Amino acid sequence: MGYLLSDLMSLRTFDLSDNNIQESIPYQLPPNLTSLNLARNNLSGSLPYSISSMLSLTYLNVSSNSLSQSVGDVFSNLSIFTTLDLSFNNFSGDLPSSFSALSNLSTLNVQNNQLTGSLDVLTGLPLTTLNVANNHFSGWIPRELSSIPNFIYDGNSFENSPAPPTPPHTPPSSPGRSHDNHRHSGSGDNSPQSSNAQSTESDKEISAGATIGITVGSAIILLIALLAVMFCIRKNKKDIGAIISLGSRSAGKNNVNTEIEEQGVKNIAAVTDLKPPPAEKLVVERLQGNSGSIKRMKSPITATSYTVASLQTATNSLSQEFLIGEGSLGRVYKGEFPNGKAMAIKKIDNAALSLQEEDNFLEAVSNMSRLRHPNLLSLVGYCAEHGQRLLVYEYIGNGSLHDVLHFADDGSKTLSWNARVRVALGTARALEYLHEVCLPSVVHRNFKSANILLDDELNPHLSDCGLAALTPNTERQVSTQMVGSFGYSAPEFALSGVYTVKSDVYSFGVVMLELLTGRKPLDSSRVRSEQSLVRWATPQLHDIDALAKMVDPGLNGMYPAKSLSRFADIIALCVQAEPEFRPPMSEVVQALVRLVQRASVVKRRSSDDSGFAYKTPEHEALDMSF
Repeated sequence: MGYLLSDLMSLRTFDLSDNNIQESIPYQLPPNLTSLNLARNNLSGSLPYSISSMLSLTYLNVSSNSLSQSVGDVFSNLSIFTTLDLSFNNFSGDLPSSFSALSNLSTLNVQNNQLTGSLDVLTGLPLTTLNVANNHFSGWIPRELSSIPNFIYDGNSFENSPAPPTPPHTPPSSPGRSHDNHRHSGSGDNSPQSSNAQSTESDKEISAGATIGITVGSAIILLIALLAVMFCIRKNKKDIGAIISLGSRSAGKNNVNTEIEEQGVKNIAAVTDLKPPPAEKLVVERLQGNSGSIKRMKSPITATSYTVASLQTATNSLSQEFLIGEGSLGRVYKGEFPNGKAMAIKKIDNAALSLQEEDNFLEAVSNMSRLRHPNLLSLVGYCAEHGQRLLVYEYIGNGSLHDVLHFADDGSKTLSWNARVRVALGTARALEYLHEVCLPSVVHRNFKSANILLDDELNPHLSDCGLAALTPNTERQVSTQMVGSFGYSAPEFALSGVYTVKSDVYSFGVVMLELLTGRKPLDSSRVRSEQSLVRWATPQLHDIDALAKMVDPGLNGMYPAKSLSRFADIIALCVQAEPEFRPPMSEVVQALVRLVQRASVVKRRSSDDSGFAYKTPEHEALDMSF
């Protein structure tokens, strides 16, 4: 479907139903839609969180796809919603609490999913059509829903009656209107004395019966509870302790269909999360409880599992001739497979991982394989056999941004200004996805120009996303892993070893400085005052004359002056020393979108669309003002 749909600001109705569209729903959709129909495609993944900001949306139909995970709590601000169709998918978990905010919802179809829990969140909604058939709902059907004209609920595990019965200990609300009293008052004896006597006698009988019933019932319940407690204490004391301990340790974690097995005792808990679709391979994490090992089922792995032999064949046994790069976690090789497709294979150096990180390898692979964005380098597969840890990525053969900026063999092949702005925008979108769309947020922690790969059309692809989960967690070890990224690291990391999403924003600002100046973040070949790019450039970002002198000489003056100034303003915000003052990536994206829109006006006046800046008289004569 593409990923620039958010630029379609005027679009109101978007209907792509009855096609064969695959992959996941883009996280950035046209923001002002009133109607979105994606029904009957082959979409996977989950509902994008950006739906929560589509305040004009009244109709959403994603039925008959392969969407999974929980529905997502994204409806709090959509008060004008009228129709929602999630039917015939694989959604699981409870209905989101934000459904209660849909104060104008008239039609809700969620049939044929794997939804669980109750329907209580739907009470109070002005529904005229509700279909919850063929799910795993349970409990009582709220009385408020019985008045819905079109209500279909078969194929679930509801109780037989539509609402809970009156509790056994509740006395009649008006004894004077009891059946016996009504019957007696309607008899032939109408004297006040007779009526009062009968009423008093009836009240006494009812009161005595209720008292006896409550007393006996309470005694029986108390006796059963005592016996159960004694039985658990004597026979299974350790199991109870283990389950309580596990509950306290796992509170707050987002796991779907968590299955806990401990010595024959099984508890199943469903927790809302934004996890991708199920696959065959499952990740199993073992926790050490008070009474031994406890299995906890994690998310399935959607990436392909490769054998060591197949990867050795593809890389000629990881030979030097196939080596294309090296990072903090290991070397990267180009793999050539029998189907003619090339892949990038990263061999994780086991010496860089502690035992704990090795155990978490499959969980990290599961999470990385679910990161889907056009500006992220996609994880295709993995290998975890014979003590080896390898990751298989899509292959991008045009090199990294670092190589293009600093090691280009042909000096005339300098990235044009428009291409640089587009690279900045693409990588900003990638970080925005990691920080603000993924739940929980993904901190890259190693953002640099060497990890931004450019395809043949100069579109950026951010690599090493999610690999931070494999790096050791202690401050000393992290500093060792990040030593190659000094010059990109935020000040707070150098001081405390703490790395957050705002640290990524700082690193992004450094990369923008590279795009602006063509200089490396750290360059010992320059005079001392210019060795650190941030320290040298930051004081000059708001000085127009100094800014013009900072620009990459390879651009040969071919840039719009106003665009350059706005680009510098964004950099200044990102590289601020205090993390709290740096903008979120969504604001950076919007600022860069405006730059791209303005730059497109200049681009249409240029005859070269290659993305490279050639030194020709035509370009030199180009009017560079907006």
